[in-house]
Amino acid sequence: MQLTKLGHACVGLQKDGARLVIDPGVWSGSDVLTDADAVLVTHEHPDHLDADALRGALASDPGLQLWTNASVARQFGQFGRQVHVVAHGDSFTTAGFDVHVYGRDHARIVPEIPVIANTGFAVDSQVFHPGDSFTVPEEKVATMLVPVSAPWLKFAEVADYIQATGAVRGFAIHDAILSEFGLGLVSSLLKVVSGPDAPVTRLEPGTTVEL
Repeated sequence: MQLTKLGHACVGLQKDGARLVIDPGVWSGSDVLTDADAVLVTHEHPDHLDADALRGALASDPGLQLWTNASVARQFGQFGRQVHVVAHGDSFTTAGFDVHVYGRDHARIVPEIPVIANTGFAVDSQVFHPGDSFTVPEEKVATMLVPVSAPWLKFAEVADYIQATGAVRGFAIHDAILSEFGLGLVSSLLKVVSGPDAPVTRLEPGTTVEL
């Protein structure tokens, strides 16, 4: 399997000629849905879901499949069987990828903002995308995608999350709000808290790695 870091919290996974895209948001780039066979969306915030772009992709490709929670799915009711509702504990196969679903809630931002649904996805037991949460999947996953900057987190929690998952490796996501200086600082901190045996690193958008 290949993993490509796209923009912000969006990644693409490629295997056996199929392409799976997770969280194509408004900061992900204009072409992230090109040639996608399936899309997973963790939650409804626009940095994870560019709803207009996804509607356009679903309309232009009747074979494209969307898997997400009920809150997001309600925005795409016109696409019928292209849209699939999933929740914590579910499993499914799409475009040749086996996916397990973990987590229910978005991390709390401030008390004045209601907590929304957030759905994490473990793909082929190889990659886990937590969305906006520190959900630890109920299975061993080799590669964790680790949110590193958001209004709902502090870096000490990132460090705890890395340790809690016990993954072989990790890659930083949720980094579009950082300046050049912030990106450098986070990259340095990741080296401190993850160590050489289970490194968590940041990929530049457009970078592809073999898993």
